[in-house]
Amino acid sequence: METLFIYIAKSSGLIGMFYIAYYFLLRKETFFTANRWFLLAGLFTSAILPWIVFTTIVWVEPTSTNFDWSKLPMRPVQEESFEINWYLVLVAAYIIGIVLFLAQFALDFYNLNRVLKGKTIHRQADHKFIDLKENIAPFSYFNTIVYNSSLYSESEMESILEHEKVHSEQYHTIDVLITRFFCILFWFNPFIWLYKNAILQNLEFIADSEATKNISDKKAYQLTLLKITTHENCVVLTNHFYQSLIKKRIVMLNKNQSKKWNSWKYALVLPALIAFVFLFQMEVIAKEKNVNPKVEQSASDDVDVYKITKNTTEAELKEKAEILKEKYGIQTTFSKIKRNSNNELIGLKIKLQKGKEAATVTEVDSSEPIKDFAIAISKNDNGTTNIGIVTEENRKNDKLTLSNNVASHNISIPDDTNIFIDGAKSDKTEMDKLDPKDIATMNVIKNNDKQEIRIITKNFAKIGSENDIYINDKKVDQNELDNLDQGTIERMDVNKDGKTIRIITRNRVSQDINAPVPPTPPTPPTLASKIKAPAFPKAPKAPKGDPINGDKKAWKDFEKKMEEYDAKMKKLEPQMEAFDKQMAEFDKQMEPFNKQMEAFDKQMEVYEKQMEEYQSKLEKENK
Repeated sequence: METLFIYIAKSSGLIGMFYIAYYFLLRKETFFTANRWFLLAGLFTSAILPWIVFTTIVWVEPTSTNFDWSKLPMRPVQEESFEINWYLVLVAAYIIGIVLFLAQFALDFYNLNRVLKGKTIHRQADHKFIDLKENIAPFSYFNTIVYNSSLYSESEMESILEHEKVHSEQYHTIDVLITRFFCILFWFNPFIWLYKNAILQNLEFIADSEATKNISDKKAYQLTLLKITTHENCVVLTNHFYQSLIKKRIVMLNKNQSKKWNSWKYALVLPALIAFVFLFQMEVIAKEKNVNPKVEQSASDDVDVYKITKNTTEAELKEKAEILKEKYGIQTTFSKIKRNSNNELIGLKIKLQKGKEAATVTEVDSSEPIKDFAIAISKNDNGTTNIGIVTEENRKNDKLTLSNNVASHNISIPDDTNIFIDGAKSDKTEMDKLDPKDIATMNVIKNNDKQEIRIITKNFAKIGSENDIYINDKKVDQNELDNLDQGTIERMDVNKDGKTIRIITRNRVSQDINAPVPPTPPTPPTLASKIKAPAFPKAPKAPKGDPINGDKKAWKDFEKKMEEYDAKMKKLEPQMEAFDKQMAEFDKQMEPFNKQMEAFDKQMEVYEKQMEEYQSKLEKENK
């Protein structure tokens, strides 16, 4: 289950990376076909690359241990109580989202088939043409082109059909369906919806660019674009002539072709992919020669032993945790894993917990490789489970016992051991006074030759569950509160009504005085454009049937309305001429604006460097 979340996170990150690369590097270029393949490659790479893991196996000499597993310190654990599995909650929410979007997809597919079903089809070469009577914007679906010829003139129909033929011949419907499939799988990722819009917009750029090559009057094509904007009834899952960003399409139609040397921008995504592989897809596995034990049985067959050495790999730790979970219901967490240059374990934190009972926590943090130890599990005759963590020192000292996670009086604790109870520094005398039933957790932390014991009582543990805790204005959990040194607290404000506790440390007070000043971002240029397309009258809707066999009165009224519609369109001709002049003026305004944008991009590069320096200073201040 954790593997699923990791895969989804990696894929979502790659989708975001490809979209950002397209938006900042390729969006304004006229390499429309290359952009199409770049965007599709980004989707497939995001889906496939997280599954590819490059492994390196390092063979090491086996470590011999001679533990007497029959003398293991144990502690009884109560029967497991109910607790919420948040992984299952997240998986359920994810599946519900997929089901809802699949239902929406099925509904859209049904509506599309309802439009196409039972209509007269005219075949021409490899294309199928359907002339509808409904007021629906023209669209194509694979090799089927749908339109309402009664709403457009002959020249307008020529522009529309050339446009839709490009969609059909280049199989743009496949792009639409692939994008929709990824939107269903990654519905929670905002980048996938931006990605979808980028793909659909680029397909329209391709169709516009190819269609105008076969049309003599380029301005007439642009006028047809504007006219189609009055029809808002579009069918999803298709490539339709109407798209909302008409202004961008007209701008791209009139834009000069990008220079070929700008193609180098596509290669910029390769370093990011290589970095992703080295950071997330490389795994080093250390294996002992001729040794592959999973569980070592002691002299007593009732004890299961899981050995951990300096050469134990993350994969082996994960395998041990899964066995303990499946066999005994013990939640095992390995964290704070550190290794030296020889890939040997030098730091590790282990948390063993069954149900809501007190957890056994052991942590080692050293500059030297860890000493061999083991997790030992056994079951009593009454059905309770015993858990023990044994080291070579424990084996030699039979005095060590654990009872409800509290060290017994006969344990030999070094004099230089630091003991903390509920975050406050204490001593062994105070620790011995504690009632074992009042203990929530006890962490034993070893750092080289020094040892630290941190005990959290059940009353103190309730603070995090019943209140919102803020340390230096940052919301923290119970674990961070437990590790806070009470000697560093400058001020603590408790709001009983709002159930919040706000803590300010002395370190924060000094940081606020010397806090660095963030840089000021540059102001982007603005393009003052007041171009407004003429308001086209709404075309009358044709009655059902045909003029010969249909309702003759209705058709006569329709003819009158069409005459009025044509008259209104003729009156708009002066406005269209004025609009052409405005578009020409707009093209002139774009030249200085593009130069201003180039200057702004350079200012943004300087600002980003300043922000990196500012973040670096903040990190130094926080340390």
